[in-house]
Amino acid sequence: MDGYNPYRLSREGVDWEVPDPDDPWANIGYWGDHQVVYLFRLIEAAEAHAPGSLRRLLGAAWFSSADVPYRIADHAALCRDAKATITFDWAAHAASEARVAALGGDGRLVAGPDGGVRHVTLLEKLLICVLAKLSNLVVDGGIWMNTQRPEWNDANNALVGQGLSVVTLAQLRRALAVLGPLVDGAGEVPVSARVAGWLQAVAAALADRGPLAAAGEGPVSPAARRALLDQLGEAAAAHRAQAYAGAGAAPVPVPTAAVGALCRDALAWVDHSLRGNRRPDGLFHSYNLLRLAPGEAHVSHLYEMLEGQVNVLGSGALSPAEAVGVLDAMFESRLYRPDQRSFLLYPFRDRPAFLDRNAVPDEVLAQAPLLVALADAGRREVITRDARGVGRFHADLANAAALSAALDAVAADPRWTAAVAEGRGAALAAYEATFGHHAFTGRSGTMYKYEGLGCIYWHMVSKLLVAVQEAWWAAHAAGAPEAGALADRYDRVRRGLSFHKSVAEYGAIPTDPYSHTPWHLGAQQPGMTGQVKEELLTRLGELGARVDGGRLGFAPHLLHRGELLPAPEVWTCLGPGGAPVDVEVPAGGLGFTLAQVPVVLQVHDGPPQLELRWADGRVDAVPGRALDPAQTAALLARDGRVAGLRVRVPAADLRPG
Repeated sequence: MDGYNPYRLSREGVDWEVPDPDDPWANIGYWGDHQVVYLFRLIEAAEAHAPGSLRRLLGAAWFSSADVPYRIADHAALCRDAKATITFDWAAHAASEARVAALGGDGRLVAGPDGGVRHVTLLEKLLICVLAKLSNLVVDGGIWMNTQRPEWNDANNALVGQGLSVVTLAQLRRALAVLGPLVDGAGEVPVSARVAGWLQAVAAALADRGPLAAAGEGPVSPAARRALLDQLGEAAAAHRAQAYAGAGAAPVPVPTAAVGALCRDALAWVDHSLRGNRRPDGLFHSYNLLRLAPGEAHVSHLYEMLEGQVNVLGSGALSPAEAVGVLDAMFESRLYRPDQRSFLLYPFRDRPAFLDRNAVPDEVLAQAPLLVALADAGRREVITRDARGVGRFHADLANAAALSAALDAVAADPRWTAAVAEGRGAALAAYEATFGHHAFTGRSGTMYKYEGLGCIYWHMVSKLLVAVQEAWWAAHAAGAPEAGALADRYDRVRRGLSFHKSVAEYGAIPTDPYSHTPWHLGAQQPGMTGQVKEELLTRLGELGARVDGGRLGFAPHLLHRGELLPAPEVWTCLGPGGAPVDVEVPAGGLGFTLAQVPVVLQVHDGPPQLELRWADGRVDAVPGRALDPAQTAALLARDGRVAGLRVRVPAADLRPG
């Protein structure tokens, strides 16, 4: 109900992490990005296959919520300490487990007054996801990561609390662009009163675009940024307080026109923020840093990362020409690794040697008289000088809070009380200047494997391939002249992926999926990584198979002629009924399956045409590139009615080579 996802789904139902004092790896928190990244892509696919079907479901009260016993702090507490924001409600957890004993897995869902599962409308579920993200919008910075978990890439786990995600900001833009048209003209839909109030408060905050007008193309002022952050954060906190207390559940009618207006206003803020995250080198920032001061919110930037480029390319915010520009900048950037013809998650950088760490620079130490005095007095529990005279903090001081606690202990001695009171701020500033903890990302900035320094993460490269292909489809559909340039960049990204490499170059069998390739080794960690999923998506796009408006069409403009068979072959595949089927594939053709229906794509001299073969022997000759909705539904139904499909396209459709 607070707008975040539980830990996982299993055959037992939803699940969440539980604190365990005996397990040093146990932790609780919400991953921040999954809701918009995956949910709204599924919605896009649903609308493409069955246009209007989700609009008809907006008011259907069929949807439940996980009763996760996490309690996110109020906004003021988030601002005080954004790294410790969630408490575990043991009483709620116990009540849920009691319901599980009686109901099974449904006991982990939010219960209604009758003790059964409480259902809400589809619009409410979609609104909660979008409002949760908008309530953490830091203009010009990104989405505030304050739920104790990082995002897709947990190698950046140290960014939790002070991190701002441009990655999720870009995905939020795509979600808003889907939700607005989806609800357009749907009338009034029942939504819980507390969610309706949340919507109204967020919409009111975003409707005032005065700060955007004042900023023009530049960033908004720190004061305006903080004011909006506080408005949005307080709106979410008010909703959470009601939700956790079980209040405000009665549905009220919400006009979908208000939801559409929210999406339009939010897009203005999101687009401004995305434009403001364009770097001078043509790339985009991926993650930023937030620093809160009284009445102000300041944003600073980290080094370049692959994730930001991938997600901005997939956001829909860029024109085809801008997408080409980002890709060209990527190939010229420190992210590109020529020996692998692919991209690093982060640029390679040398790390300081062991004795160069925890060395307080002399000029920094000079700005902190308290530290100088403590070192001179031999107070080694705070700081000391080594044999070379280099100032070093005590090794147990893992963070600024530990240093502050050590200073408290020193201040208990009356001889030091006044000095600590006067010098605490400068001492803490010296600590931060030495370690840069505020900008610490996690293992991504310290390790050389597992998504670390100089490491290619193949799943993210395959996500890049999806994003470039989506940009190409958009350019192709619009008839943009940059479609050819995007196809060229797509090929270049594709040629860097595994099966285009030799065993020596890849360091493993090239057709096997591997997690990553470190700077100093070949491919590592075999397994069914996410790359497999992305490759299925992109291969269908290369074959030109795409459902839009309920019609399956074929535009194989990313397919190369060299991929076609040079001589005829008999291809044995599993047909719709599961039995082996022999399919004749001619020279200049290839075969693949869609919904287990054999499809033969071949080049011919005439105009494009399709031939749909039914199991009863009928054949539909379809001029053009697309089946009608009824034919498409029959093919995708997997019920055996369609026996096969032949796609004939002119040679000019395919790319050379």
